[in-house]
Amino acid sequence: MRFGRLTLAAAALLLITTASVPSGTPLSQTERHDAVLSSDAIQPRGAAPRPVVQRAKHEVPFGAFVGSWDNYIPNIARMATWLGNANMQVGHTYLAGNGWQDIEGENVVLGLWSQWRQGDPSRKLVLGVPMLVPNEGNVPDAEVARLLARGNKGEFDQHFLKLARKLVALGGGDTVVTLGWEMNGVTYTSRCKPDPTAWKAYWRRIVGVMRSVPGQHFQFDFAPNRGLDAVPWTRCYPGDDVVDIIGMDSYDQPAGGTFDEYVSEPYGLQDQVEFAAKRGKPVSYPEWGLFRNGDNPEFVRRMVEWMRTHDTAYQTLTDYCPHGFWQCDRNPRSSSVFKQLMAGSPGAAAGTGSAQAAGR
Repeated sequence: MRFGRLTLAAAALLLITTASVPSGTPLSQTERHDAVLSSDAIQPRGAAPRPVVQRAKHEVPFGAFVGSWDNYIPNIARMATWLGNANMQVGHTYLAGNGWQDIEGENVVLGLWSQWRQGDPSRKLVLGVPMLVPNEGNVPDAEVARLLARGNKGEFDQHFLKLARKLVALGGGDTVVTLGWEMNGVTYTSRCKPDPTAWKAYWRRIVGVMRSVPGQHFQFDFAPNRGLDAVPWTRCYPGDDVVDIIGMDSYDQPAGGTFDEYVSEPYGLQDQVEFAAKRGKPVSYPEWGLFRNGDNPEFVRRMVEWMRTHDTAYQTLTDYCPHGFWQCDRNPRSSSVFKQLMAGSPGAAAGTGSAQAAGR
């Protein structure tokens, strides 16, 4: 949920290496939910059998989005100190999506984030990668569909190939890539609704291109918004062979919503963990935080509990106003609860956990 927060900080340096929702009579959310889940070989909620999704309470690799460019990296250590020297193992950043040069990655920025990652074997680098540009340009659906068609012809392959080569050369070959995040929404050009079939094929193509680079061990995280949004995220799922983690961005919205509703709503948290369990994949929460209900400590408590009792590869709080707790002073009660829950967290042991097991 990034609203124009990424702009190019500097010119790029020399390269290191050369089926939409059917129209007609509207269905209720529940009816659409059951129909789509059934079409994707998932039982509607309440039908048997249902997979086991809960785990004993455990520590999850965690971090926060504290800023995209390399000069924000020290904020990770500062926030960790604020949390009683907690082991913040996850660094989360994004590529700007203003033009294709952005998708290839800026050398210094990627290099310093990769250097941070290599400073501790238990750390993870999570990188948001747009699929199309301009990613926040209010591009109409018809143009998105045309861009997806061009992508499936290979017109944009070179940019993802350069990014993959650069990450490997810089020591970031095990980066977690949230490719086309929040694809079920309307905010980004890298969205699914204009042509789900083409979107899925394009995701598969990009993954194939990036996995072709020797030395890569990328993990690809499919991370929609929680809930129905503009299109059911199950219609966008590109296939088990090209997805390693099934993520979800989860903010406390809509206004007046309860955490139990966020769990049980169509395409909500329960559907996510069951969908993932049936595929033998972990879940993640690349973006989460407050949004529509003010200072909401109950959401914070329940969200952390949820992540610690499910097969969670990692989680990263969005830490700026109105969402966060360290860089934002609007949420003092939530900040206190988050600090109480996370202070001194040792994180997950190096070389263990679902995210490592999920890598291909």
